[in-house]
Amino acid sequence: MEDSGREVIVMTLVRPENPQQARMVRLLRDDGPRSRVELGDTLGLSRSTLTTELDRLVTRGLVETAGLAASRGGRRSSLLRLAAGVRFAGVVVAADRITVAVTDGELNVLAETGEPADVRGGPEPVIGRAVDLLDKLRAELGVAEFTGVGVALPGPVDGDGTSIAPAALPGWQRFPVRDAFATELGCPALVDNDANVLALGEQHAGIGRTFDDFLYLKLGTAIGCGLVLGGTLYRGATSSAGDIAHLPIGEDGPTCVCGEVGCLEAYSGDAGLVRAALAAARSGRSSALSARLTTAGTLTVPDVAAAATAGDPAAQELVRDAARRLGRVLVGLVSFFNPGIVVIGGAPDGLGHILLSEIRGVVYRRSAPQATGTMPVVLSDLAERAGLVGTARLASEHVFTSG
Repeated sequence: MEDSGREVIVMTLVRPENPQQARMVRLLRDDGPRSRVELGDTLGLSRSTLTTELDRLVTRGLVETAGLAASRGGRRSSLLRLAAGVRFAGVVVAADRITVAVTDGELNVLAETGEPADVRGGPEPVIGRAVDLLDKLRAELGVAEFTGVGVALPGPVDGDGTSIAPAALPGWQRFPVRDAFATELGCPALVDNDANVLALGEQHAGIGRTFDDFLYLKLGTAIGCGLVLGGTLYRGATSSAGDIAHLPIGEDGPTCVCGEVGCLEAYSGDAGLVRAALAAARSGRSSALSARLTTAGTLTVPDVAAAATAGDPAAQELVRDAARRLGRVLVGLVSFFNPGIVVIGGAPDGLGHILLSEIRGVVYRRSAPQATGTMPVVLSDLAERAGLVGTARLASEHVFTSG
């Protein structure tokens, strides 16, 4: 990155001192302000232990009092919450856009902004611009420093926060994204692939909150799957769990960005939808897409969505075909992991319910009844907010672990 003239100061990480303190701050993060009595009851701590550990957290600037709790008879208990100084930053890097946000300790988004970005130009300018946008939000909110920053990338990330083999991010190979953000922002940085981050956001603020085991299927330019098992994000032995984009679906299928043919993403990702739409337009099977191609000279996913929602049979069929392939992959995942729910995010505007209907049909028809009898397949209602909350959750998981 070019020298911006900033003075880089890496702050000393303030975090819980022991597992009891870590449990307290995570409970306050997930459930909001709680009275001392409620914290003690939930965590099973004696009054003396609770008082000692809370006082230490207050001294360390992680927890603060927020008045008195509602009366439960007798002396009213103090209400505790995460300190106002706890602020997380989040960065979501998409194929053509960067979005950043600042949250409080409970991961409520306080401010966000974003802009188009040419991520294929390499990591330095993208990271530099993301830092600039975060600095702007920090100034607007009057935030002195960030407690931590989480970053979502549309591709594989290893355990050291390094981008690896990213088909969607040429030029990012082996780039130390985590270290770059930590140095620029002066706080701990955590990096993960976007499907995992979206699953974390869904777990914290979406329908996944009520399930210990669920799958998050991410659609869009890059396809991925986040796995939450036993209440914990499952990354696998080498942080590649859920990398379903390049599962082989057809031996003679279209060429994928990875160089192979017949990958799921090549069929059902955004590029696959556009490829199928161009074929339908050029062959005359879709009058709507043909007319749009003649006018614009090319086609986009929104063009496909507009044609499908307007009732164009060929456009609807190509969307259903992509959904059926997604459904067949989910059948294997559902049978293997037996999740409580499947959440689908990233569906193009206007196509969500068409995709959902077809995916449900395949999953329910071809999966064992024992696996799907009580398992909903639903669209996420968080939209882009899932990624922003998820990045903050990613950072908080690190900060709110005892040192």
